[in-house]
Amino acid sequence: MSQPAALITTEQLTAILGDPNLRLYDCTTYNEPVPPGSDVPYRAVPGDKTFAAGHIPGADFLDLQGEFSDTSSQHFFMMPDVAQLEAAFGRHGLDAGKTVVLYSIGTMMWATRFWWMLRSLGIDALVLDGGFDKWKEEGRPVATGAPKGYPATTFKATPRTGFFVDKTNVKARIGDPATVIVNALGPQFHRGLEPSRYGRPGRVPGSVNVSAATLTNADKTLTTLADAEAKFAAQGVTRDRTVICYCGGGISATIDLFLLTQLGYDKLTLYDASMGEWARDPALPIETD
Repeated sequence: MSQPAALITTEQLTAILGDPNLRLYDCTTYNEPVPPGSDVPYRAVPGDKTFAAGHIPGADFLDLQGEFSDTSSQHFFMMPDVAQLEAAFGRHGLDAGKTVVLYSIGTMMWATRFWWMLRSLGIDALVLDGGFDKWKEEGRPVATGAPKGYPATTFKATPRTGFFVDKTNVKARIGDPATVIVNALGPQFHRGLEPSRYGRPGRVPGSVNVSAATLTNADKTLTTLADAEAKFAAQGVTRDRTVICYCGGGISATIDLFLLTQLGYDKLTLYDASMGEWARDPALPIETD
């Protein structure tokens, strides 16, 4: 299912700011380093402090790891069950009748992660191109302080299937000509040329590399659809194949998924646990250059 109009510009958001039907959310998380030898690849820190220091007026704040992930999992940011998400989004005033706009700071991947999650629940949200960085750079209005939130709702999801796959499914699709597995990490990590904070260096065997970093511009906006199309096509990503995207923790790969959806691809899925799981499991094959 494609969603070709999922991107909203700063100009377009400015025009609807203050609309009572708007639900605007800052989705920022920070992955902070941990000491060498730690059992976890990073420390997930919610962006509530940067929200308080500056946010788009009227926005609420969503804590991905704290409220919208399966905290019983050993991996960060894992998709929780639908009931948990219905309750959490309901607390933040989200429902299907609202215009939902998502943004983040530093990178759009936190917003696109929430966008992918919401799509799996039946909500087609919008993502702010360039996020808060572009908004602030353009001198648009900024508010400070803790989130005031929105009136709570009873959010009832209409789940869509096929948005997430596990390691068993990924392993079974290795070598399948009808499938292309796409790694959104940087080329040095894809090739296994540098140590990985996730475990063994390397990639899922046979996977191709379309780094999320190559799909964004210096001003934090997304690249053009024509450029994205060319980069995916160069790696054999075509509309007739099932596309499985992965990264380190199921976050940056959603930038790839966002652009593929914009381009009209509809056989898309995310390996949620990504290299955070794959690289640490010696029973799973890994490939390096």
